[in-house]
Amino acid sequence: MNPKRPSNFYLILILGSLTALSPFAIDMYLPAFQKIAADFNVQVADISLSLSAYFIGLAVGQLFYGPLLDRFGRKSPLYVGLLIFVAASIGCLFAKNNETLIFFRVIQALGGCAAQVASMAMVRDFFDGKECAKIFSLLILILGVSPLLAPTMGAYITDFFGWQSVFVALAIIALILLGVVFFFLPEGHQPDPSQSLRLRSIFRNYFSIISNPQFATYTFAGSIAFSGLFVYLASSPIIFLEIFNIHPHMYGWIFGILAAGLIGCSQLNIFFMKRWDSKHILTTGMGCLALVGISFFLSAWANLIGVFGTILFLFLYLACAGVINPNASALALIPFTRNVGSAAALMGSISMAVGSLASMSVSLVESKAVFPFTIIFMGTSSLAFFILTIGRLKISRQVPKSEG
Repeated sequence: MNPKRPSNFYLILILGSLTALSPFAIDMYLPAFQKIAADFNVQVADISLSLSAYFIGLAVGQLFYGPLLDRFGRKSPLYVGLLIFVAASIGCLFAKNNETLIFFRVIQALGGCAAQVASMAMVRDFFDGKECAKIFSLLILILGVSPLLAPTMGAYITDFFGWQSVFVALAIIALILLGVVFFFLPEGHQPDPSQSLRLRSIFRNYFSIISNPQFATYTFAGSIAFSGLFVYLASSPIIFLEIFNIHPHMYGWIFGILAAGLIGCSQLNIFFMKRWDSKHILTTGMGCLALVGISFFLSAWANLIGVFGTILFLFLYLACAGVINPNASALALIPFTRNVGSAAALMGSISMAVGSLASMSVSLVESKAVFPFTIIFMGTSSLAFFILTIGRLKISRQVPKSEG
């Protein structure tokens, strides 16, 4: 079924809901970490590996969906991905140990990434380069429902029905999205039989995409900057539940407050773009992110911050990320039209791969203090700013202001 294109409002709402599926799968079970760890007789840090496993699944899966979305159109691969997500959620429901949970979380991510890649590609399908950064900012507004609601929902669902019920809720959400896609979402890209699915052709296509200096610069700089969010997701249960002994219900509210920084600045980006182009906004955001990362590190090293100081620095960090992500994504995708599905997939895969590596470092930290985590925040933010500065020197053709 291929319905007529709805108004931009409903189209953005549908694409934003698809984008939010994986964040819901990430955020909703965070308050249950302690109960899952107790049931499996492992440490909370060990459960964080199931979070990293989801990131790895997202990184790998997107590479496969990109060519499929270009070859078969957007909707058919999306149907398959959502069904895989539902099946894997049921698998997580019956997991009896951490290894089984990690396995099904990878499969769940392989299904969920279809929604993420398809929604990113369809932004480029339906909107021109100038509008993309604004649309990505609006998607983040919808995406903000996840960190605002998911942890709190997960905490109450876990308390009343057990942590397994979180995965029942995720399966139901995916089934609802499947129905919405079938009945209301138009096909953004008609199937293109000329797109080869041979591995050699796929890798050649990806190589040509990553060889584009503009794509490489904004993708790698943006991904490394945004990896701080993944570090935050993996470390926040440890920081707030174990180090500061925050109640899981209060943790859900803190999580939502911090998400307001990410969401709020992503919406301010729309107003920023009325005065500055995406390149200028991105550079400023990257510089502020590095400054926050370094200040966070120095304050923790000098033992000058407690729970409220930690919340403040994390709020500022996520606020910078809210500005960086839509502009970096838009600038990376502007050079592409015909193979935009593959470009969006590769961009998402790199972002998830970098994020998963950064989040896995959290499981290596055995500390009852915040300081070791600030090293990761400082390192990723500083490296991102360095890559952006050096990479721009290699971009032979600057994006016109009308596009950037």
